[in-house]
Amino acid sequence: MGLSPTLLVYALVCVHLGVSQHFFRLRPLPSEHLPVPDLKEDPDPEYDPREQDLAEKPLRKKLGSHFDPNFMAISAPLPVNLTSPDAQWKPPGHMPNEIKKLDLTETPYGKRLKVGKKARRKFLQLLWTYTYCPVVYTWKDLGVRFWPRYIKEGNCSSERSCSFPEGMSCKPVKSISKTFLRWYCQGFLRQKYCTWIQVQYPIISECKCSC
Repeated sequence: MGLSPTLLVYALVCVHLGVSQHFFRLRPLPSEHLPVPDLKEDPDPEYDPREQDLAEKPLRKKLGSHFDPNFMAISAPLPVNLTSPDAQWKPPGHMPNEIKKLDLTETPYGKRLKVGKKARRKFLQLLWTYTYCPVVYTWKDLGVRFWPRYIKEGNCSSERSCSFPEGMSCKPVKSISKTFLRWYCQGFLRQKYCTWIQVQYPIISECKCSC
């Protein structure tokens, strides 16, 4: 799924306080801003799930086949680097066609240069490595009102410019959505009703060097 304002939607949880009613509203909004910003939660613990609401077996059953251990965790994952510094800028797979087909013999002044095969290959490999934009994954704690509580979230590296001359940066171009359970409350205090509902959470899956 491309990250365009008309196609990308994510669940934005809005908290509304009224004189006689307190409720959450899930409203999909178009956005090109990823990763998803932190949600503003009502700090009142009255709207947190109770211990019995967090029983793993019924929650796993409710989430069903949407549970993906590659992108979600029930307990806090160990603090490890998901992308090593050395591997972070090493392009995987095959060289993109837009780089492979570059004409290195043409100059701005109309003259043509002779470029050997070995020199061309080394230059294109260097260019590919420099403009490559990896997805850097980190674990994020969504809080007790999401289940599973932890998500492996993608980010586009911003350590340096990805172009020469500098000016361009790595930006998200594709995302995938994972289904989580969200603790949803309606009503006010003792009259409130809460339950788990399924929500979609978008995650960056591909980054590209862009203006």
